[in-house]
Amino acid sequence: MGWFWADSTTSIDAPHPNLKSKASPPPECPMHNASSQTIPFPPRNSPQPTPSGSCPVRAPNESISSSKPSTLSKLNPLNYMPANLSQSRDARQTIHLPTEREESSIPRGDTESNWEYPSPQQMYNAMLRKGYDATPEDAVESMVAVHNFLNEGAWAEIVEWERRFSRGLGFGWQACRRGEEGFVEEADRIASPREVAAPKLLRFQGRPNEMTPKARILDFMGRMYPAKYGCEPPFDRHDWYVQRRTVDGQTKEVRYIIDYYSAPPEPTGEPVFYLDVRPAVDGPTAAAERMMRWGGDVWYRASGGKVRETASH
Repeated sequence: MGWFWADSTTSIDAPHPNLKSKASPPPECPMHNASSQTIPFPPRNSPQPTPSGSCPVRAPNESISSSKPSTLSKLNPLNYMPANLSQSRDARQTIHLPTEREESSIPRGDTESNWEYPSPQQMYNAMLRKGYDATPEDAVESMVAVHNFLNEGAWAEIVEWERRFSRGLGFGWQACRRGEEGFVEEADRIASPREVAAPKLLRFQGRPNEMTPKARILDFMGRMYPAKYGCEPPFDRHDWYVQRRTVDGQTKEVRYIIDYYSAPPEPTGEPVFYLDVRPAVDGPTAAAERMMRWGGDVWYRASGGKVRETASH
């Protein structure tokens, strides 16, 4: 889902919806049409046959020709995508696809600009290069709309984490101790006069074939107790590397994990998605952040915190 691009050519300002845990694409998205054909995203790629007699493992002493650049060298290190993917129409293409690109609301870490989303033509070319040669051309614009919508929602969730913990664990606990409902009021009460710069996205990586430990546990629980935990595994997984600026002006890189889930559609036919966004447990600080936010919310609700506050007033 996160096919941002590091090379920018155009900027198009457009408003973005704020996606929370459950949402549907914006009204202008063609996928709102309940009668439209359901297209898997991403579409399943055609199997690539292995040449007869070839070995998939390179021998340790086998030399690599310097005349042909490696696949890795052709990828943009910020997003692991082809660095200069063409906007040109593919020879197999039968319909016109727009080449205009939309600017996201997500700040980049290497410049003062925002990340840009691929155009439908770039998306189509990228999918062809990845082997998704059965991609329906008339569905590409819908895919781009959903892609952009979900990434904006993922960033909105990351910003909420940063609002709580970019000022340190002490501020984070004070902000989280009244649960999600009381966060805004509590954060305003204890806000520091020193402003903290907004986070920026440094780079990201799609890892759709690597389930996170949490996703594996939920999948196992769903198999054991389908009535309570049953759900499909995430259809995509991303790692986003975010630049956090602390109150003392220092910068810190924080890795966030995003699991993308599909849910049953609304009665109107609108698709529903769930995003599970959280900091990766790369150290004790990230583990404490997760425990504070989720534990604080569970304890506040389970202990009747809202009832006590209402009664005291």
